Amino acid sequence: MRLDRFLGNQTNLNRNDVRLMLLAGRVSVDGSPIKEPMHEVRIFSQVRVDDKILQHGKPARYWMLHKPEGCVSATTDPQHPTVLDLLDAPDKHDLHIAGRLDFNTSGLMLLTNDGQWSRRLTQPTNKLAKVYYVETEAPIDAGYVDKFAEGFYFAFEDLTTQPAELTVLDSHRARLSIVEGRYHQVKRMFGFFNNKVTRLHRESMGPLVLDPMLAPGESRTLSADEIGMI
Repeated sequence: MRLDRFLGNQTNLNRNDVRLMLLAGRVSVDGSPIKEPMHEVRIFSQVRVDDKILQHGKPARYWMLHKPEGCVSATTDPQHPTVLDLLDAPDKHDLHIAGRLDFNTSGLMLLTNDGQWSRRLTQPTNKLAKVYYVETEAPIDAGYVDKFAEGFYFAFEDLTTQPAELTVLDSHRARLSIVEGRYHQVKRMFGFFNNKVTRLHRESMGPLVLDPMLAPGESRTLSADEIGMI
């Protein structure tokens, strides 16, 4: 929300009074005087007028989880354990998932209460690659590579997937980098070849890589450097 609109809502002052308040340097956001009426106020911002705090601000929180197989990417589920059940964090129900994984897909999952940060991470227009380790039922041959680079037509969505980079590791294993997150996308891509995915594990999202010290089901907070990568 714009700072001038926030101040108007909090103080019942008219627009001119708010403008004069800003020009006088009476308003600070996160400890810094702000005179720009269009400065953005977020739920994490502390806003002060003179010595009065109008909004304390919530702490922004960012978690990395090694999601195991057999776990639902949801906040609640009546039948199965969820990723939030695995997370040992205060007020964890304030968090949302940035990039879900299927029930039987394991690997890197990120949770946060910062909607802008998660949108930067997951919006296809930002083209942040998601890298998956893949195992398949049938052999993977060299012909797969060109098709993944070309893209697959998904009739249900009436679209062709963006170019993906497939690296064949051996006859039944590959590493795949994609910039989208369509419904069951990886399984549908290999399904084009009538080849069933038997294991799928997300290794990274953009510059964020799953911490190798995290066992399945374990989690940790992101470092300031990791947060700043997105």
